[in-house]
Amino acid sequence: MRQSISLFTLGVSDYDRAKAFYAALGWRVTWEAEETAFFQANGVVLVLWSREKLAADMGIRDEAAGWGGIALAHNVGSRDEVHDVIELARQNGAEVTREPAETFYGGYAGVFRDPDGHVWEIAHNPGFGLRDDGSVVLPHDER
Repeated sequence: MRQSISLFTLGVSDYDRAKAFYAALGWRVTWEAEETAFFQANGVVLVLWSREKLAADMGIRDEAAGWGGIALAHNVGSRDEVHDVIELARQNGAEVTREPAETFYGGYAGVFRDPDGHVWEIAHNPGFGLRDDGSVVLPHDER
Protein backbone atom coordinates (compact mmCIF):
# COMPACT_ATOMS: atom_id res chain seq x y z
CA MET A 1 0.00 0.00 0.00
CA ARG A 2 1.26 3.46 -0.85
CA GLN A 3 1.90 5.80 2.10
CA SER A 4 -0.90 8.28 1.48
CA ILE A 5 -4.02 9.75 3.06
CA SER A 6 -6.69 11.12 0.75
CA LEU A 7 -9.56 12.19 3.00
CA PHE A 8 -10.29 12.84 6.66
CA THR A 9 -13.99 12.57 7.43
CA LEU A 10 -15.30 14.19 10.60
CA GLY A 11 -18.62 12.87 11.87
CA VAL A 12 -20.72 15.84 12.98
CA SER A 13 -23.92 16.01 15.02
CA ASP A 14 -25.26 19.17 13.32
CA TYR A 15 -24.15 19.52 9.71
CA ASP A 16 -25.14 23.19 9.26
CA ARG A 17 -23.47 24.21 12.54
CA ALA A 18 -20.27 22.35 11.65
CA LYS A 19 -20.15 23.83 8.15
CA ALA A 20 -20.70 27.33 9.57
CA PHE A 21 -17.93 26.81 12.15
CA TYR A 22 -15.35 25.84 9.53
CA ALA A 23 -16.50 28.65 7.25
CA ALA A 24 -15.95 31.10 10.13
CA LEU A 25 -12.36 29.81 10.36
CA GLY A 26 -11.90 30.68 6.68
CA TRP A 27 -12.41 27.22 5.14
CA ARG A 28 -14.30 27.16 1.83
CA VAL A 29 -16.44 24.25 0.69
CA THR A 30 -15.01 22.96 -2.58
CA TRP A 31 -17.81 20.49 -3.27
CA GLU A 32 -21.03 19.60 -1.48
CA ALA A 33 -23.41 16.68 -1.99
CA GLU A 34 -26.29 15.37 0.13
CA GLU A 35 -25.29 17.19 3.34
CA THR A 36 -21.64 16.28 2.93
CA ALA A 37 -19.10 19.11 2.66
CA PHE A 38 -15.69 18.61 1.05
CA PHE A 39 -12.87 21.08 1.71
CA GLN A 40 -9.73 20.88 -0.46
CA ALA A 41 -6.76 21.20 1.91
CA ASN A 42 -3.51 21.09 -0.06
CA GLY A 43 -2.83 17.36 -0.59
CA VAL A 44 -5.86 15.99 1.30
CA VAL A 45 -9.58 16.60 1.62
CA LEU A 46 -11.41 17.33 4.89
CA VAL A 47 -15.00 16.07 4.85
CA LEU A 48 -17.92 16.90 7.17
CA TRP A 49 -20.66 14.27 7.29
CA SER A 50 -23.40 13.23 9.69
CA ARG A 51 -21.84 11.30 12.58
CA GLU A 52 -24.76 8.84 12.52
CA LYS A 53 -24.42 8.21 8.77
CA LEU A 54 -20.64 7.90 9.02
CA ALA A 55 -20.85 5.30 11.79
CA ALA A 56 -23.43 3.29 9.85
CA ASP A 57 -21.35 3.49 6.68
CA MET A 58 -18.27 2.26 8.58
CA GLY A 59 -20.23 -0.59 10.17
CA ILE A 60 -19.66 0.56 13.76
CA ARG A 61 -21.82 1.71 16.66
CA ASP A 62 -21.65 5.40 17.49
CA GLU A 63 -21.04 5.08 21.20
CA ALA A 64 -20.03 8.59 22.34
CA ALA A 65 -18.74 11.95 21.19
CA GLY A 66 -15.81 12.02 23.63
CA TRP A 67 -12.12 11.63 22.95
CA GLY A 68 -11.57 9.42 19.92
CA GLY A 69 -7.78 9.25 20.17
CA ILE A 70 -7.23 11.32 17.02
CA ALA A 71 -5.94 14.87 16.74
CA LEU A 72 -5.78 16.92 13.57
CA ALA A 73 -3.06 19.53 13.16
CA HIS A 74 -2.83 22.76 11.22
CA ASN A 75 0.68 24.18 10.94
CA VAL A 76 1.13 27.91 10.54
CA GLY A 77 4.08 30.18 9.83
CA SER A 78 4.39 32.04 13.12
CA ARG A 79 3.51 32.19 16.80
CA ASP A 80 1.18 35.12 16.07
CA GLU A 81 -0.75 32.95 13.62
CA VAL A 82 -1.17 30.31 16.32
CA HIS A 83 -2.82 32.94 18.54
CA ASP A 84 -4.94 34.28 15.67
CA VAL A 85 -6.38 30.86 14.74
CA ILE A 86 -6.98 29.81 18.36
CA GLU A 87 -8.83 33.09 19.06
CA LEU A 88 -10.89 32.77 15.87
CA ALA A 89 -11.89 29.24 16.86
CA ARG A 90 -12.75 30.38 20.40
CA GLN A 91 -14.91 33.24 19.09
CA ASN A 92 -16.83 30.78 16.94
CA GLY A 93 -17.71 28.25 19.62
CA ALA A 94 -14.62 26.07 19.99
CA GLU A 95 -13.42 24.96 23.42
CA VAL A 96 -9.75 25.87 23.82
CA THR A 97 -8.19 22.93 25.68
CA ARG A 98 -4.59 24.17 25.64
CA GLU A 99 -3.71 27.83 25.38
CA PRO A 100 -0.85 28.67 23.00
CA ALA A 101 2.51 27.94 24.63
CA GLU A 102 5.99 26.54 24.04
CA THR A 103 6.08 22.84 23.09
CA PHE A 104 8.44 20.01 23.99
CA TYR A 105 9.75 19.95 20.40
CA GLY A 106 10.81 23.60 20.34
CA GLY A 107 7.71 24.92 18.64
CA TYR A 108 4.65 26.82 19.76
CA ALA A 109 1.08 25.48 19.74
CA GLY A 110 -2.44 25.66 21.11
CA VAL A 111 -5.33 23.20 20.92
CA PHE A 112 -9.10 23.49 20.50
CA ARG A 113 -12.07 21.16 20.14
CA ASP A 114 -14.58 22.07 17.45
CA PRO A 115 -18.32 22.06 18.32
CA ASP A 116 -18.41 18.28 17.73
CA GLY A 117 -15.39 17.59 19.92
CA HIS A 118 -12.82 17.07 17.14
CA VAL A 119 -9.39 18.09 18.42
CA TRP A 120 -7.20 20.47 16.43
CA GLU A 121 -3.65 21.47 17.28
CA ILE A 122 -2.60 24.79 15.76
CA ALA A 123 1.19 24.71 15.64
CA HIS A 124 4.21 26.67 14.58
CA ASN A 125 7.12 24.26 14.21
CA PRO A 126 10.32 26.00 13.12
CA GLY A 127 11.86 22.57 12.37
CA PHE A 128 9.36 21.90 9.57
CA GLY A 129 9.19 23.72 6.28
CA LEU A 130 5.87 25.18 5.16
CA ARG A 131 5.03 25.57 1.47
CA ASP A 132 2.85 28.41 0.18
CA ASP A 133 -0.16 26.05 -0.04
CA GLY A 134 0.24 25.05 3.64
CA SER A 135 1.86 21.67 2.97
CA VAL A 136 4.37 20.62 5.61
CA VAL A 137 7.89 19.67 4.55
CA LEU A 138 9.47 17.27 7.05
CA PRO A 139 13.19 17.42 7.79
CA HIS A 140 15.21 14.93 5.75
CA ASP A 141 16.23 11.81 7.67
CA GLU A 142 19.83 10.91 6.79
CA ARG A 143 19.43 7.18 7.61
